[in-house]
Amino acid sequence: MTLPTDPAENLAALIRCASVTPTEGGALTALETMLKPLGFLVDRPVFSEDGTPDIENLYARRSGNGPHLMFAGHTDVVPVGDEAAWTHPPFAAEIANGEMYGRGAVDMKGGIACFIAAMARHVEQNGGPKGSVSLLITGDEEGPAINGTVKLLEWAASRGEKWDASIVGEPTNPDALGDMIKIGRRGSMSGAISVNGRQGHVAYPQLADNPVRGLMSLVDALLHPVFDKGTRDFQPTNLEITSIDVGNPATNVIPAKALATFNIRFNDTWTDETLQAEIHNRLDQAAKRKKYRQGKKTPVDYELVWRDRPSHVFLTRDDKLIETLRGSIKSAVGKEPTLSTSGGTSDARFIKDYCPVVEFGLVGKTMHMVDERVAIADLETLTRIYQRFIEDWFGQG
Repeated sequence: MTLPTDPAENLAALIRCASVTPTEGGALTALETMLKPLGFLVDRPVFSEDGTPDIENLYARRSGNGPHLMFAGHTDVVPVGDEAAWTHPPFAAEIANGEMYGRGAVDMKGGIACFIAAMARHVEQNGGPKGSVSLLITGDEEGPAINGTVKLLEWAASRGEKWDASIVGEPTNPDALGDMIKIGRRGSMSGAISVNGRQGHVAYPQLADNPVRGLMSLVDALLHPVFDKGTRDFQPTNLEITSIDVGNPATNVIPAKALATFNIRFNDTWTDETLQAEIHNRLDQAAKRKKYRQGKKTPVDYELVWRDRPSHVFLTRDDKLIETLRGSIKSAVGKEPTLSTSGGTSDARFIKDYCPVVEFGLVGKTMHMVDERVAIADLETLTRIYQRFIEDWFGQG
C-alpha cells in the first residue's frame, strides 16, 4: 500500500480540486483517500443554517492509547480573481522554478498536505503515535464561518471527543519558515453607524439637515483618542473605518442619510462587552456636543448596529504545546521562532474553547493573491517540522 508521504503530491491533488467557498470541489474526497490508508476513520458531516449555504466538513481520527492531538484547517479557498492574470492556471498545481502555483497553495491546502505527509512518514517509520490524532477540516473558513468549525467542534464534542492540544496549519510565517508561531489572536468586532438627516437643496441648507457633518464627528470620536497603547502580549487596539457612503449621485442635493462601517481589532485590555460600551459612550458624547446645523446645538440622530458575532481575544499558555513546537522548528531550520498574536482572526478562536491551540504553517506572502504559490523545499521542511513535533509531543522522539 502506498502511503501519502510526499507533501507535493498531496498538495497537487488538493489544488486540483476547485474548492472555492462554499464548494467542496472534491477536496474532502481527496483528503479521505489520503487518510484511510493511514488508519483514520473519516466522517463528513454537512451543516446547514437558514440564509447560508450548506457546508460539508471532515473529521478524521486515528485512535490510540494516550493523549489526543488535533490538527485543524480548511480546504475552502478564496476566488481566483482575474484568472487571465495568473502566470499558471490557478487549479493546475503546475511547478515552475521550484514553486507550485495554485489557489490554496499556502492558505491552507499546503499545511494540510504537509501534516498528512508527516503522519504518513510517522506511521511508516514508527507504526503510529502513542495516542490519538484527529484532523478537523472545514469548508467554511473563508466564508461566513457559520456551518464550519464551530458546528464541527460541537458535533465532535457531543460524540465524546476531547482533545489535549491543537495545531492550526494557517500560513503564520511572514518571510521564512520558522519565523513565527501564533499563540493567540486579537479580538475582532464590526459595526455600522447610520446618521439620519433631511434631504434638501444645497443652496438652501437652512431647509435641510446634512447627515454627513454628524457622521464625520462620530467617526472622529472613534478614531481619537487611541484606545490603548498595547499590552505585553498584544499590539495596540486599532479601529479602521472601512466604508463611508451616502448613496448620493447628485452634487447639488444634501442627502437624507449617511452610513459608515468599521472594524476594530482589540487586545486583552478589553472584552467585547467593555469595548462595545466604550464605543457607545464615545458616540453618545460626540452626538451631544456637535453643533450640527446652522449654528444650533442639535444632537446627531444616529444608530449603531453590531455586525456578526465578535471574535474574542485569547492567549495560549500551554508550555508543552508551545515549547515542543519551538524545539521541533529549531531542530529543522536552526532558529527560534517568534511567539506572536499579530494578524487577523482564524478558526483557532473557536478551538481555544476546547483545548490549547497554536498556529503554524507555511510562509504567507502570496496568500489570496494572483499567482499564489509555495516553494517545494518549504513543503518538505514543514513536513519535517510536523513529523518531529508529532514524535516529540507524543514522547517518541
